[in-house]
Amino acid sequence: MFDPQLVLTLARRHPSFYLYQEEGILQQARQLMRDFPGVEFLYSVKANPHPGVLGCLFPLGIGADAASLAEVRCSSTMGLARDRIFYSAPGKRLEDLEGALEACTIIADSPGEVQRIQQLAQHRGIVAEIGLRINPDFTFAGAGGAPSKFGIDEDQVLAQLDQWKGLDHLRIGGIHVHLRSQELCAPVLGRYHQQVLQVAVRVQEALGQALQFINLGSGLGIPYTQQEQPLDTRALGQAFQRHLAPLREQFPHTRILLESGRYLVGQSGIFVTTVVDKKVSHDRTYVILDRTLNGFLRPSLARLVLQYAEGPSPAPTEPLFTTGQPCQILPLTRETVQETVTLVGNLCTSADEIARDITLPRLRCGDVLVLTNAGSYGASLTPVQFSSHTPPPEFFVTYSGAVLPPAGDLQVQL
Repeated sequence: MFDPQLVLTLARRHPSFYLYQEEGILQQARQLMRDFPGVEFLYSVKANPHPGVLGCLFPLGIGADAASLAEVRCSSTMGLARDRIFYSAPGKRLEDLEGALEACTIIADSPGEVQRIQQLAQHRGIVAEIGLRINPDFTFAGAGGAPSKFGIDEDQVLAQLDQWKGLDHLRIGGIHVHLRSQELCAPVLGRYHQQVLQVAVRVQEALGQALQFINLGSGLGIPYTQQEQPLDTRALGQAFQRHLAPLREQFPHTRILLESGRYLVGQSGIFVTTVVDKKVSHDRTYVILDRTLNGFLRPSLARLVLQYAEGPSPAPTEPLFTTGQPCQILPLTRETVQETVTLVGNLCTSADEIARDITLPRLRCGDVLVLTNAGSYGASLTPVQFSSHTPPPEFFVTYSGAVLPPAGDLQVQL
């Protein structure tokens, strides 16, 4: 829980901002490492690339799941060795591959990309060790494989391995499978892990040599509503060890990797915004906030998805939309009188709305609201350039309680 007094103090200078807490991030990271002994974790940099977050996680031995060349370089600058940076994304440009070739392990996302990496490595006179992202012949729901923009279909991989083994400037070191984010059911994730390990067995047999790594992707979710139960990582870790144990002879020295997704940071960040105006229109009370859709996108997007959904349960589209209300809205006020209001932002679009007809303590101009679950896919996902408003700053609270200032600020005056 964040210190309300610290939030109010920062809000005197900043009408909206992000605040991340190292203590919560460390707690989540240590829990995962305790529940999954012998497993290496990768942090999904795209969830939140704030330097404080990376500087907190990387010294723990957590590697980087990078989705762009910029994230590869950022991770390298933060001190990660190349064998702890894995670059996986569809549609990598030639300049992306050139820049990443000797800085990380590239996960090839298509047969064409395999050939391009071979050509680049040949030109440089090196042997590039890569991974293959596989679109497996199964889904989370237990059905057969489905079309995907991500990875190479499993049957295509098995059919082309003999050809790829013959490339003299390429070495296939491992595989990467990722099908879903934001899963809260441990048995579902456990079945998924078991199936990915079987894919690894098939690939290793076809490859005729030991895999150096198996990246089972992520799926680790966090509860967004009070009705959702947290993922039981202890039970999931125990099931994972049971699935892995009979295969240890086949993978005695293989690195086993899991991606953390939002799990490490999602609940350790808040977005803070301030009431700038208030008015009544046709008996509806509007509370106008500083930066909502262009400060923290997910609440506004959730409103739009639910408003235009054709059915009662619109399908999740991660990381944009998971569920109905993706955060709690907590006014920092001593007011006891309640009123029903609609919370909107200051953009010139009706989409800039985070809650309609919600009952809260009566709000006045200058009052502060806290939005939870903003540690992942908050600042990194939000269209901050809309209407040319200044982006909200990001603060990081260290384990000792120090507040690191955002870029460009010399100090934080408390």
